[in-house]
Amino acid sequence: MLARDDKNEIADSADAVDEAISTRRSVRAFLPDPVDNETMKDLLRLAARAPSGTNMQPWKAYVTRGAVKDRISDAILNSGVRAEKIEWDEYKYYPDKFFEPYLGRRRTVGFALYDALGIQRREVERMRSQHDRNFVFFDAPVGVIFTIDRRLNKGSWIDHGMFLQTLMIAARGRGLHTCPQAAFAPYHKQIRPILNISDEEIVTCGMAIGYEDTSKPENGFRTERAPLEDWVTFLGD
Repeated sequence: MLARDDKNEIADSADAVDEAISTRRSVRAFLPDPVDNETMKDLLRLAARAPSGTNMQPWKAYVTRGAVKDRISDAILNSGVRAEKIEWDEYKYYPDKFFEPYLGRRRTVGFALYDALGIQRREVERMRSQHDRNFVFFDAPVGVIFTIDRRLNKGSWIDHGMFLQTLMIAARGRGLHTCPQAAFAPYHKQIRPILNISDEEIVTCGMAIGYEDTSKPENGFRTERAPLEDWVTFLGD
């Protein structure tokens, strides 16, 4: 049986973890305030404690800032290939055709973001400009590119996702925010030569890491989550 002090300590820890999880969200505007390498090393060490089948640890991370980060942005934005036209030739993030309830949820969050920015549904160029902000990591001081060995299977992709989530929660514990960005994945041909990524690695996503710019309207909206009764089944006593 736990002593009272131990119970209090666990309760305090649970509150801190709950706070980190509940306040994690995709931030789309960052302050220029730097995040140093020691902080990034601490975050990545913690994230590497994520569950991993047979301890394979199927993740790699390329931490960029400054001129290197700018080279990634320039290579993508000057590639001549629009995001809506580029081929997802390494893996597909989304289904070929959306269906409910996923279509409705996707539309709701997209409309909410554009509404926060004052972008109307027919303002295609403004929508494109906002999407292109992915490729400057939303002005975050740190941009990370993640990869996985293409010879691994779906179980390792699940582990990779848990690693990413653990990293984002660890960042919140230090007052940082993040934005995981699948948008980088189809631009692997532009990214590979800059970071010297081997052909055996699949670029899975990018991630912006830094301090939230609370003055920006895109950071003002919050996504909703479906109620438990929509997706949970309780069985037994």
